[in-house]
Amino acid sequence: MRAGPDRWGGGPLSGHEASWAYSEQFVPEDDVLLAARAKAEELGCTPIMPGAGAALRLLAAAVGARAVVEVGTGTGVSGAWLLRGMRPEGVLTSVDIEPEHQRAARETFTEAGFPANRFRLISGSALDVLPRLTDGVYDLVFCDGDKMEYADYLDQALRLLRPGGVVVFDNALWHDRVADPAQRDGVTVTIRELGRTMRDDERLLPALLPVGDGLLTAVRR
Repeated sequence: MRAGPDRWGGGPLSGHEASWAYSEQFVPEDDVLLAARAKAEELGCTPIMPGAGAALRLLAAAVGARAVVEVGTGTGVSGAWLLRGMRPEGVLTSVDIEPEHQRAARETFTEAGFPANRFRLISGSALDVLPRLTDGVYDLVFCDGDKMEYADYLDQALRLLRPGGVVVFDNALWHDRVADPAQRDGVTVTIRELGRTMRDDERLLPALLPVGDGLLTAVRR
């Protein structure tokens, strides 16, 4: 997650920075999401930014999502956004390696008014859990787990998604490093290569959305 508007140190913002800050605040978060963010800070996990959350809600609504997989539950910020865009009967399956995060997410979803049958929280490694999920029945797969495993998540998403389903990766700009070819650390290179892979895969119709820290998004043809 990229830093919020205060990253500019309180000084005047450039036109680009002001527009980015405006877009991030365009759809405000309610008390439930703000409380989930506070829990995330306490637990040391980093949720998506509000602009990216609003985009997830829109994507879930656009595909009429009934079945969604999320890699990286955190404290339920992204999950709550997804659930708010899904159909009323839709079920979110969320995977996280930290049980404490999922306990906090369960509280978030309950406080947001979602009954227990609307979400399924699975504790474990994503690459252990995803292969056990059913092929071709999911409308959206959102990935915000271990960045070094992103290529493997894509392989799983292509198997899990129905035709017309959507895959989304958070942190696709990785703190403004991906666009800088001089940045060659492992995570940056992995995310940059993921973008090339998705752009060149004839099964996918991709776009890179510059919201939050970047959402790499594609429709499964």
